[in-house]
Amino acid sequence: MKNVILLCIAFVFSVSIYAQNESQPIHVKVTGKGNPVILIPGFTVPGDIWNPLVKKLENNYECHIVTLAGFGGKAPIEFPWLPKVNQSLKNYIVKNDLQNATIIGHSLGGTIATWLATQKEIKLSKIIVVDALPASGALMIPNFNPENIVYESPYNKQQLAMDDAAFAQLATGMSKGMSLKASAQEQIKNWILQADRKTYVYGYTDYFKLDLREDLKNISIPVSIIAASKPYGSEMVKQTYNNQYKNLKNYNFILAENSAHFIMLDQPSWFLEQVQMILSSK
Repeated sequence: MKNVILLCIAFVFSVSIYAQNESQPIHVKVTGKGNPVILIPGFTVPGDIWNPLVKKLENNYECHIVTLAGFGGKAPIEFPWLPKVNQSLKNYIVKNDLQNATIIGHSLGGTIATWLATQKEIKLSKIIVVDALPASGALMIPNFNPENIVYESPYNKQQLAMDDAAFAQLATGMSKGMSLKASAQEQIKNWILQADRKTYVYGYTDYFKLDLREDLKNISIPVSIIAASKPYGSEMVKQTYNNQYKNLKNYNFILAENSAHFIMLDQPSWFLEQVQMILSSK
């Protein structure tokens, strides 16, 4: 009887721990001292990607390094995923009184940074958007309409049903377009494979539904955009960003030549210099 009771206690404890993990849309590591900088990675990517930048910043800035639920070994959460991530980051900023923080976000992280900049309840200093758009779905999906983007789609079902070998092939193909370096492509592929599959599939659905183009009118803080020139070429990239960000009153646009989506991996020294210059500017 005693053993049964102990087993029941252990079961309840394990369920409790799992529930706590499930309830955490974001996981944040804090290091350094000074003005707060929040670093949000891209889709499937752990916060560790910011380590080289953090080493440069932590002597002068308090760095809040974010990893999102379902990625980087973190437990998944219930859906909808992205709205919970966004709200949790907003709550984190308010709870920790991160007044005049700077947010640096890559890809999805840049889109999240843009969303946070539209929120009246928090006062940010500036945001740095790294190869990110306010409405990625509008670029990727013909006849874009957020209402038509749903979890239960043939494409999502196909991805969820893929065996490991087929999904690894998909991840390999995706990674090759995201960096110019073979070593970085391998790392990106591994991040995709390590991600919770359901978060990967449905998280993209959340991502593509988000359209912040009209909300850009509500942003008054300085915005710097660092955009990759590859694989589409400088002129097409400039045109895409001009179209997507046309409702933003003012922004500083910086083109990363000879770089694909993961600019911090393709042009690491240049990227660190750009971010430090933006942070030091008024």
